[in-house]
Amino acid sequence: MMPQKPEPDVTDLDFQSFAEYAHGRTSELVDDADLEAASLVLTLHRAAGTVVYDLESTVHRPAGWSWSGFRLLYVLWVSGPLEARHAARLSGMSRQSTSTLSKTLERHGLLTRAPRPDDGRLITYALTAEGEQRVREVYRAHNDRERLWARLLTPEERAAVVSALGKLLAAADDLEVRRRAD
Repeated sequence: MMPQKPEPDVTDLDFQSFAEYAHGRTSELVDDADLEAASLVLTLHRAAGTVVYDLESTVHRPAGWSWSGFRLLYVLWVSGPLEARHAARLSGMSRQSTSTLSKTLERHGLLTRAPRPDDGRLITYALTAEGEQRVREVYRAHNDRERLWARLLTPEERAAVVSALGKLLAAADDLEVRRRAD
């Protein structure tokens, strides 16, 4: 009889070693668990969260914004004025979140909110001149940070990641995936 390996203290594990431990335990707890799928989704979620937190803490918060605030301002910067529902969808947020956020950004002088002339119930968001200038400045810092992350991969690896993630996003409709902005 082989001696059993002692269980690790999970509080001492880093993400990678915890993921390995969790998958081993899951296979003991659930007979037919698809650990490859679990690993894919767990790693994808952790990687996305890590990059977003890095961008938010090094670029967006120092600029006085949240990640969500940057996303909304960026969408308006690249697209021009948008009806609130379209701004919400394109920034990946719910209409309610976008509405609340737009009021804060308006108070800071970065965007305007105006009823559409033909239907006062519909609100259009537009960047102010100050908002446009600030987004341009913050985007440069944001893109510099993106560049640091991208340099960790070869051009071939970057292309493969973008392609693979594009496949997942394109399949969302076929899988009847629920989205925040819907």
